[in-house]
Amino acid sequence: MRFVLALRLFAKLTAYYLGVTLLVLVGLRLFPNLHQFMPFGGVEALMASPRTGIEGMLAPATTDIGNLRESLFWLAITVTGALLTALPVSWVYIAIRNSKDYDQSLVDTIIIMPIVVTSIIIIVQNSLALAFSIAGIAAAVRFRNSLKSSGDALFILCAVGIGLSAGIGALELAIVMTVMFNYTFLLLWLTDFGDREGAKRRYMADANGHHEKDKATVAEEPPPVS
Repeated sequence: MRFVLALRLFAKLTAYYLGVTLLVLVGLRLFPNLHQFMPFGGVEALMASPRTGIEGMLAPATTDIGNLRESLFWLAITVTGALLTALPVSWVYIAIRNSKDYDQSLVDTIIIMPIVVTSIIIIVQNSLALAFSIAGIAAAVRFRNSLKSSGDALFILCAVGIGLSAGIGALELAIVMTVMFNYTFLLLWLTDFGDREGAKRRYMADANGHHEKDKATVAEEPPPVS
């Protein structure tokens, strides 16, 4: 049963990535100038000519955009790219998380956080406040209830990474990171990696998705009266 569910999720992720890639290629073919507004190329620029001053982070490739309409166009593409990159991460969490500890608010956070982080990074780009803002982002991500597992923290860190990558004009880094993140978690779920018989805690759902819930129900039942 787990194999079937994992195969469906694998097909869904693969179809999504291929569909988005095809959509971008078609858009570039129909509108050749569209590449000027794409938040890509940041990783190559950072590796080729790293900066050490207060302008340590890479400025978006379109900082020379003059008019407001083109600037808003670039911003819209960047934020939308961050959203589209984060969406499949939420699918993986929904599919693999066990039903007992599943948290819908975390799903919403995974989707919304990259948009917020991207916007903040763009605002403080090329200023000394950038270093303080990154620390502020980490401090601001505080939950009234602590995360139930270190695995949940990984999804939050992935969402923050997407926003940071998009904000510095290196969305290709976010794409590669999330593709590897999603398929790795999917593989761990499929193989049930690290599971030990009799373990008390289980992060991922079992074949029917109710492993922890069923165990809790059995534990609550009173022993039969002899």
